[in-house]
Amino acid sequence: MPIGNRILPMPARPDKALISEFAQMVTPHISDSMGRLYGAGPSMQAMYNGQTLAGPAFTVKVTPGDNLLVHWAIDTAQPGDVIVVDAGGICENAIIGEQMSSRAEQRGVAGMIIWGAIRDSAELGESSFPVFASGVSHRGPYKEGPGEINVPIVIGDMVVMPGDIIVGDADGIVAVPQSHAKEILDSAKSILVKETKNLKEIKAGTVNRDWVVKGLRDKGYAV
Repeated sequence: MPIGNRILPMPARPDKALISEFAQMVTPHISDSMGRLYGAGPSMQAMYNGQTLAGPAFTVKVTPGDNLLVHWAIDTAQPGDVIVVDAGGICENAIIGEQMSSRAEQRGVAGMIIWGAIRDSAELGESSFPVFASGVSHRGPYKEGPGEINVPIVIGDMVVMPGDIIVGDADGIVAVPQSHAKEILDSAKSILVKETKNLKEIKAGTVNRDWVVKGLRDKGYAV
């Protein structure tokens, strides 16, 4: 679909308390709670040294290699927003570097996700400001447009809508629709409780592994 020249308003943001709860979760538990179908995993890497990223998606769609609309997003996003940029996953030219990420951090942006390349990777790697990207390139960006703000975008194979709750950590990124956020959060909390119990049993040597034998026999293995 052609990229237009639209700057749309951000829809209603999720409750800050809800975002804070998601920030305590890990992406595997959230992903499992979404059928293991939604999320940008191997195609997106954490390029920073810090804590979990969580916040509403402020989406940007740009021409690959062009960051004009990303500059406007940095200047207009609200504190706590996550700027999510669909640059087509093409990594020939970097979309952001140290200066732009520093400007975003100074404005209170929660983090940046680039479906494309970054540069100044060594400096960003030492920073605690959350940046995710699909690659690195020393080549600088263009500033010609076109581009769009607060439209549906795609990051890897993950659709992101403006206002989705973004959670990112060392395992990747997930985008949680606000309409299902509470049930997904409740499920992730339940998984956390279950896995915490399992880990205690594993360390104590008391974990029950009968399900493995049953699974193999059900598949016809002689065990």
